[in-house]
Amino acid sequence: LQHARGKRSLSSAMSPLYDKLVGDFQWGALFMPTVPWGKSTRKMPFFGRNDETPLFVAVIMGLQHAFAMLGGLIVPPFVVMKFSVAFGDIKLQQYAIAASLIISGICTIVNCVQIPIPGTKLVIGTGMLSVIGTSFGFLPVFENAIAAMKDSGVDPMDAYGKMLGTTMVCCLLELFLSFMPKQALRKLFPPIVTGPAIMLIGAGLTGTGIKYWGGGAVCAETNWKNHQHAYPLVGFGPPLMAGNNSFSKIPPIPGTVCGGKTCCEAGDVYLPFGSPELIGLGFSVIVMLILVELFGSPFMKNCNVVIALLFGYFVAGVSEKCVGDVCKSYITESKIELAEPIQFLWTTTFKIGFYGPAVFPMIIAFLVTTIETIGDVGATYEASEEPMDTEEFDKSVQGGLLSDGLCSFFAALATGMPNTTFSQNNGVIALTKCASRRAGVAAGCWLLFMGILGKVSGIVSSIPDCVIGGMTTFLFCNVFVSGIKITSGADLSSRRNRIILAVSMGIGLGVALVPSIVADYRASYGTSAFWPCTGHFREGADCSNAEKGVRDGVIIFLATPYCVGTVLALFLNLILPIDMEVLRADKMISQTNA
Repeated sequence: LQHARGKRSLSSAMSPLYDKLVGDFQWGALFMPTVPWGKSTRKMPFFGRNDETPLFVAVIMGLQHAFAMLGGLIVPPFVVMKFSVAFGDIKLQQYAIAASLIISGICTIVNCVQIPIPGTKLVIGTGMLSVIGTSFGFLPVFENAIAAMKDSGVDPMDAYGKMLGTTMVCCLLELFLSFMPKQALRKLFPPIVTGPAIMLIGAGLTGTGIKYWGGGAVCAETNWKNHQHAYPLVGFGPPLMAGNNSFSKIPPIPGTVCGGKTCCEAGDVYLPFGSPELIGLGFSVIVMLILVELFGSPFMKNCNVVIALLFGYFVAGVSEKCVGDVCKSYITESKIELAEPIQFLWTTTFKIGFYGPAVFPMIIAFLVTTIETIGDVGATYEASEEPMDTEEFDKSVQGGLLSDGLCSFFAALATGMPNTTFSQNNGVIALTKCASRRAGVAAGCWLLFMGILGKVSGIVSSIPDCVIGGMTTFLFCNVFVSGIKITSGADLSSRRNRIILAVSMGIGLGVALVPSIVADYRASYGTSAFWPCTGHFREGADCSNAEKGVRDGVIIFLATPYCVGTVLALFLNLILPIDMEVLRADKMISQTNA
């Protein structure tokens, strides 16, 4: 009897501890697979923003949010470092990935906790389960600006440092906008302006994703060397002779001739751009994404990008390219071995500078992300079942914008790209019914852990470009779809709105499809016929440094789809009158007969 009493006493003493650590969460609803093509219902307990979520539940929910962010966090720094700054510097690419994860983890924790500013009613952070990470919106600006600086003779590392300094200056705009009434911002940037801007970000980036899918961005942009008329001129060795004249051969990219062609690198394998082997590896990511949507549990659907990427990585790892008895792998372990076991910020630094031609495109990018953040905070409140007609919501919007601006400044100081509030995590809240800030803090901790664990960056850097391309094409087009959703909030039956949409999207999409209408070709700086600085189209002396600076700013603006498209939409929205109301001048027949 005493033994039984002692057992009950121990059980009752352990119960509060168990509830705090694990609780009675229905794990089956979260992890059970889905039966496709049938209507299914899952019941899960709801955790509000300030609810005391059990520790284990918060950790698992936070892991889902971290996985949902992971693809978006690793792509921008990896792409910039690999294709714009240092193609062959594996350690630099790994550092950039780690820095992005660490910065996002720190900023996410601050954003969820919400820090009050002493002596004021202002706060830093939304105080909701809203996460912050590296923004896709700044990727085109970084790529175009660094390319322009490299072509004018600036060292790529210094060029990236100049963009960090430019970020520190331009993010002050978002800090200023955080103190403006949100109604004024929404009036200046209605859905008919912000929708096309976000669609054009996605459209331009989707084209970049397809380049990775085919074998790599550099490889895609130099694929013209495989044209039948240029083919004989590509390679190494002595110059070609034509009569009494000699011509230097055109060097292939990435520097290896595979059967006389310009080829893309995937591990130890070299194949021409768009080879079926590369397309197939990228397509394995899409196949897994579809399978997860068909059969996956809510947990798997929240982590779909990571699962699909790891599956593509697995397929590439077990695949080989064999020619005769010689087989080569698509993945090499050397990149993983190169990765530091432990990584942190500032182990690599850049010389901070400033690049004037990138200011206007950066300002537009910060304007777009500002309006996007307001919408994202609203979506978070809706998914969290919190009222939006309250002072608390206004405080969250102000804190979110201030947090975005400060985190972008901090990211630049910490060698990372600008940050913004992520929207895809609202879908995780809707699927899991967990809006607790504890889960947001846990997500930030997971990101910190993955960033500090250097081998994670090593694994990412070893993934073939074609597999990355399958993932990024999906992610980038998701940005486009988000823009469609925002645009649907405008009255598309209005003639005025259709004109704004057609002009802004027409020119923006046109530039995305044919950037050479204004921009230079790769490795051919200053030769664009739109504004030549040198070469056959330039009359007279080459451009001065002052003219180059102005030209670079204009070219970056015009060649970045969402920059030119957003400005056109904003301008037309300001000058075009509302639709004219046309009434009948005569009476209806029924009225005349009466």
